[in-house]
Order: sequence, then structure tokens, then C-alpha cells
Amino acid sequence: MRQALNLARKGLGKTSPNPMVGAVIVKGNRVVARGYHHALGKDHAEVDAIKNARGSVAGATMYVTLEPCRHYGQTPPCTDAIIKHKIARVVIGTLDPDPRMNGESVRLLNENGIKTAVGVLESDCRALNEKYIKHRSAGIPFVTLKWAQTLDGRIATAKGSSRWIASPESLQLAHELRTVNDAILVGVGTVVKDNPELTTRLVKGRNPLRVVLDSTLRIPLKSNVLQNQSAAKTLVIASTEADKHEFAALEKMGIEVIITPPDSRGRVDLPRMLKALGGRGVTSLLVEGGGEVITSFLRLNLVDRFVVIISPKILGKGTDAVGDLHISDLAKARIFAFDKVYKSGVDVVFEGKRSNLSS
Repeated sequence: MRQALNLARKGLGKTSPNPMVGAVIVKGNRVVARGYHHALGKDHAEVDAIKNARGSVAGATMYVTLEPCRHYGQTPPCTDAIIKHKIARVVIGTLDPDPRMNGESVRLLNENGIKTAVGVLESDCRALNEKYIKHRSAGIPFVTLKWAQTLDGRIATAKGSSRWIASPESLQLAHELRTVNDAILVGVGTVVKDNPELTTRLVKGRNPLRVVLDSTLRIPLKSNVLQNQSAAKTLVIASTEADKHEFAALEKMGIEVIITPPDSRGRVDLPRMLKALGGRGVTSLLVEGGGEVITSFLRLNLVDRFVVIISPKILGKGTDAVGDLHISDLAKARIFAFDKVYKSGVDVVFEGKRSNLSS
């Protein structure tokens, strides 16, 4: 199963909205085949392993990180291939939370005389596909919140300058995060101030869907994020308070705009926005700011994972990374558990997940 997990990781950033899956086939105490899901639309891990086998796999044991699929998608069901090639036993890391699955494949395999075992290295297998599992279970993307700040918690100077707080190595890290998330989100304030492209440039990899929160549609039509739609699509999320003329201008440019009812402050309703993205098959969302957006996601407890880059600089006055969360009692603080702390150039990077203890 550890071999299967290592194989599955090779699909990082290439399989979404499908999960990353690895498979190893053992016969006569020897590994006779390995496979993994290379990319969306390609063979699933089980079929890839069967095709890579040296000789017949009849009577063999297959180790696979996720429950084999039993439905037709871009490829045929993996359960059909397992049954056809007379594999005798299937060891599964974790069940698939997809409503079409969740144990149904295990039942089907058992009905066809194939023994199964479920839950081998289950926590590792679930962690591998945490984004996929969140999307299939809750219908919304797995949210990673990323920002770079100074030692004193500023993401920009008092005059709004933020380039570049992070080191070159950390900028590359930020682009690596873009390649492994389906979408990247910023507020319109960041677009107006920094005019970012929000594409992947410093590393090889795909461009994520670019999402801009803009409740009233004040985004400049010449913004970089609205250009080059053939390389990276942009989705603008507005509220019903949006300017109709701006809406028409964006549509004329080929930019898709989603209108949602506003929240209590007249801004884009973030839970509704996440539901809309989830319905479009977006399994993972990287939120890059600015400060108001960061604060809103934290205030509403919508963050699953965070990546905070801390630069060894002090500004004094400046823009806070996180604004008022309306917390006056320490017991109600947002709690995250670090699972990685490392250096990136001169910076220190903290990565962690939302704790079950968080309010």
C-alpha cells in the first residue's frame, strides 16, 4: 500500500476532479505490476496496473489506495476490469465518498467471489485525496488560504506596496501551489491595486481557474486577469448589486460572471460562492487575498488548510494580514495545527490544517 501511495502522488495536479490513485498487483509474493492514474481522461490506476502486468494477474492480490470505481465516466468501470482478469483479492486503502460509490464496489467484488479488505493505511490514503474527499462529501472545494507577511504581520506597506515581501524561493512556492489547485481566488481590491495575472509562470504546470470576488463589478476591463482567456479562464463572482452595464461589458469580452445574492454586508456570499464552484467541479481553491478576503474566509470558518510565508522584515505601519474576527475570548480563537514548518530562502513557511477544536 505504501508503494501504491507513492505511485498515486505522481498524479498530483493532473487528475482533478478525479482523485489520485495508485495500484500494485502482487502474485506469488512478488510484485508483478504497478500503475497509477496519470491524468484526467487516462486509464485509472487499476487498469493501468493490469496493462503493465508481466503475464496473467488471475489469482493475484491488488492493493489500491481508493475504492475502485464501478460507474462509467471518461473511462469504463475499474471493477469490470478486476472481475474480467480474475484478480482474487483486492486490498483497499479507503472507501470512495462519491455518492455513486461508498462501499458499492466492495459489495460488487464480493458478489463476484473476490475477497476484499478495506482500511489499510486509511489515514494516509484519505490525506492523499483530502481535496477530492471534501468536494465529494460536502459539495464544496477544499480551501487553502495562502499569504505572505512580514514578521509584524503586514502584507503591504502603509501606501499599499506589497512587491515583494516574500523571497524568490517563496514566490516559486506560491506558483507551485497554483499548479495543484483547481482555482485561485482574489478580491477585486487586489486586482485594482496589484493587477496580477494569477497564472502559473515560475514552475511547469497547469493554470488554475482564476476567480475574482467583485460584488459591484468595478474590475477594470484592461486588468491582466481578464486577458489571455485561452490560456487561463477567469470567473467573476458578483452580487445582485452589480452594475448591469459592467456585466454586459464583461460578457462581451467573453468573461463569465456569476451573480449571487449578497450577504448581510452587501458583498458576495462566500458559502454560496463555494457551492457554485463545487457545482462546477472545482475540488480545490487557493485563496490569495487580499486582507479583507483573508479575514472573511477566516471569520466564516471556511478554511481547511493554510500556508503562511513569514519574511524577516518589519514594516511598523502597514496593511494587516488578518483583520477583525470579532473575537474577544481566547477560547474562541481560530485554531490550526501545524504539520510543516520549513525555510524557503530567507523566509519561514508555516503549513497546517484547521483543528477540530476550532470554533
